[in-house]
Order: sequence, then C-alpha cells, then structure tokens
Amino acid sequence: MTLSTREQEVLDRIERARKRRPKLREERITLAHGAGGKATHTLIEAVFVDAFANNSQEDAAAFTVDGARLALTTDSYVVSPLFFPGGDIGDLAVNGTVNDLAVSGARPLYLTAGFILEEGFPVADLVRIVASMKEAAEVAGVSIVTGDTKVVQRGKADGCYINTAGVGVITYPHPLGAHTARPGDAVLVSGPIGDHGVTVMLARGELDIEA
Repeated sequence: MTLSTREQEVLDRIERARKRRPKLREERITLAHGAGGKATHTLIEAVFVDAFANNSQEDAAAFTVDGARLALTTDSYVVSPLFFPGGDIGDLAVNGTVNDLAVSGARPLYLTAGFILEEGFPVADLVRIVASMKEAAEVAGVSIVTGDTKVVQRGKADGCYINTAGVGVITYPHPLGAHTARPGDAVLVSGPIGDHGVTVMLARGELDIEA
C-alpha cells in the first residue's frame, strides 16, 4: 500500500529511535523493569541485545533446522495471586506460551515447564495448577514434554513461579512480527482486550471496585 507523507515520517522517526542505543539510568532493578513497558524495553536494549546472538525481540525466535522452519519462545510467570477468576498461573503459563508461538506464525507443538516452589507451598495447590496446565495443553493441542523443579527457602519466592519454553513449526509463508507491521494492516484479536489484566488487579485488591 502507498503511505501518506505523515505516516512515512512517523515510521522514519520510529526507525531512528530504534537505532539509538538506549541508556539504563537506574543503578538497581525496579518492578517497572519487569512490567513489559518502556523500562523493560530499555533494560533489554541496554543489557541483553548485544550479549545474546539473534535477539529479534519478537514473541518467538524463528530459525531453520535441516530445512524445517521453527519458532522457539520462553517466558516466566510470577503472577500474584496464583488463582484468580477464570484461571490460574498454570493455564496462564501454557496459553501464554502457545500464544507467543501462534502470533509468530507457528503451529505450537511442544512445551517445557520449570517450577520454582517455595518451601511450605501446599501440595494441593500444586496439583491444582498442574491439572490446569494439563487441560490447557490438551485444548491447545500441545504436549508438555520435559521440565524441572526447584524448591527455595520459605520467604524466597511467592509460592510458585513457572518458566516455560515452547517450540513450533512455522507454517505461515510470510514473516510475522512487530518489525513487519505497517499502517493499514489488520489486527486480529482472539478475545476481549484487558480481561486478564483487570481480573488480576481485582484479585489483588488494586482496584477499588467490584466485578
């Protein structure tokens, strides 16, 4: 499609901003660095990009092995509370990983699951979380094929953290990602935007409303 002068100016400005090396002004990590916004982006650009090869900063890395186009993603889940209306950290971990592969044009196939558990965490809660993961994986058509479990001292974690990795086969013929987005593109939304975020904030008591 033909871009207007204004649209091209905006794209050029974005491209110039991307080329500038960001500076991390803080001397210590803050919660904002893990929130997924500007602080997170600055941390990634200033610390990780130069250190790690092929850091595309997309939801999943795309690569080719023996002619097969694959996508690989990883994510960590530290949501609090662990159980909230409509789900829990278990199905969130599976669905979030599957989503990162799907939006990269890949068909999700296999997942890993690493658990960091706090000493004293109720076994019944862990069983409930694992059951949610199993159900979510079956619905998504993926298999959780390997994992790891670590236990830290009481007070060293918020009950349960989950780290996942996912791999899938890229079947979409054109590359997908933020770097290919252009004005006029269609955006496909799989559900109401903001439901999860608001649900978690309500469960934490961060919003003075009831729903």
